[in-house]
Amino acid sequence: MPETDDSRVARAAAILADEGLARVLTPDDAGPAERYLPHVLANRPGLKPALALRMLEKPLIRAAAMVAAGEAEAMVAGAVAPTRRVIEAAALAVGMAPGVAIPSSFFLMLMPDGRELLFADCAVNVAPDAAELADIARASAASANRLLGRARLAMLSFSTLTSGSGESVDRVRAATEALQADGIDVLGPVQADAALNPATAATKGLAGGGDANVLIFPSLDAGNIAYKLVRELAGAQALGPFLQGFARPVCDLSRGASVDDIVAASVLAVTGS
Repeated sequence: MPETDDSRVARAAAILADEGLARVLTPDDAGPAERYLPHVLANRPGLKPALALRMLEKPLIRAAAMVAAGEAEAMVAGAVAPTRRVIEAAALAVGMAPGVAIPSSFFLMLMPDGRELLFADCAVNVAPDAAELADIARASAASANRLLGRARLAMLSFSTLTSGSGESVDRVRAATEALQADGIDVLGPVQADAALNPATAATKGLAGGGDANVLIFPSLDAGNIAYKLVRELAGAQALGPFLQGFARPVCDLSRGASVDDIVAASVLAVTGS
């Protein structure tokens, strides 16, 4: 946790330690910068070692390097730093997971009826193309398998299967076909009600549908609006956003995160490691 100068983060760190939930490290616990140099150079070919060493003086990058080196299980940051800085640090020191080209994010939505859903991408990619949507879905499937035990993906659209047409539907359809070719359990394009309600799915010709636990939104507009509406109107708890697609777990906190939010996110980040 590279932001323990913030009172919320410091309080959360104390709770995690006092309750035996996690041992919290800070960049002050890191070894000499030279120890982490190979990780940075591997993720940024052509970077001069002297410049890399200067970059490792920054707390965010040093914390990410500790995760890359296996000295920490996850990095939890973003209560102070903007998302782009957290992503930059993770990309530089941790690097991307095999088969994933772009970072993305998800929220774990804890519904009042007990359901647990992943919403992606709600914080990073503004207007993903078909290949990027497929990348987001692959990373989300891996996140759901770790956290929920299974991943049943729905590629959301205003159209279900062939009921509508347009550029956005075509993007979602192309992403779905790419995922199906990889053997991923995915349905799309599909409207949100058919993705979540078996009876509705049946009326739309989707036998066996309606049980998605991972919702992939076609744009950041859709994803960000949706998670906030579900939180505000349905009373769901939204944990995250968690960055995904990196080789090791990285959590990007909201800058408005409460102490309880930070504790919950930290536990989830370690669980997902």
